[in-house]
Amino acid sequence: MRRLPFTKLFGRTGMNLDDQVCYCFHVSRRKLVNWVRQNAPKVPSQLSMCGGAGTGCGWCIPFLKQIFRQGTGTPRAGCGACHTAPDDTLDALTPEEYAALRADYVKAGHGTPPPGAEPLPEAKEEG
Repeated sequence: MRRLPFTKLFGRTGMNLDDQVCYCFHVSRRKLVNWVRQNAPKVPSQLSMCGGAGTGCGWCIPFLKQIFRQGTGTPRAGCGACHTAPDDTLDALTPEEYAALRADYVKAGHGTPPPGAEPLPEAKEEG
């Protein structure tokens, strides 16, 4: 059973083509999708040639793999434990949710953004 994208107020359904996927090097989903279409990469790691995507903090790597699979029609390979993002994650997350999850990833010490990367969102005050 395929999960339908979560629809937000005013019909917003996840990330669109102009939203950033790689916050470290400011690479949009559109740029990555077009790069895959024009260059026909053989492996997901080749998407790093598109503006350095995936070579900063590492947060976007599962999403780059998703864009690669969607663009090339390549099925998942390897063990199930190696995959951290389902194939429809970019369609289900809003840009705000995506940025917040990246911030959690970086704050947990899983990656270090390079100088010039998109700043992490400020923590919201509860009260």
